This record gives sequence, C-alpha cells and structure tokens, in this order.
Amino acid sequence: MWFRFLKAVKRREHRVAPMTWVAATAAVIYALAPIDVIPELVLGPLGFTDDIGVWGILAVLVVREHRRWQASLRT
Repeated sequence: MWFRFLKAVKRREHRVAPMTWVAATAAVIYALAPIDVIPELVLGPLGFTDDIGVWGILAVLVVREHRRWQASLRT
C-alpha cells in the first residue's frame, strides 16, 4: 500500500500538504548538517534524542498524509 501511495505522490495524484514538505526538507537538512542541538560526541547515545525527535515528527506527518490519501480513495 505504501508503494501505491508513493506512486500517487510522484504522479501528482495526491497533493502533499506544504507543512509535510517543509518538515521533510528540514529533517534531511538537520540530519546532514554538521551543527547539532545535542551533540553525540559530548553526550554519547543521549545525543541522538533530538535526531529521533525530528524523524519522529516527520514520521507522524507522513502517516497523516498516507491516511488522507487512503480516505480520498474511499470517496
């Protein structure tokens, strides 16, 4: 079902909310940026909590978009 969702987004059959695009872009930039709010070098594994939080927010938004897409298929 997820592959169909991604194909629908790629084919522009489903319009993703702008906030989801912003969050996705911010998550990728934050993951690749050398600056970190909680550095892993100083705090070890605890330093990954901010990274997990950013990716968690993105996951919630993507699941919301998937549910919106499923709802649009039912109508």
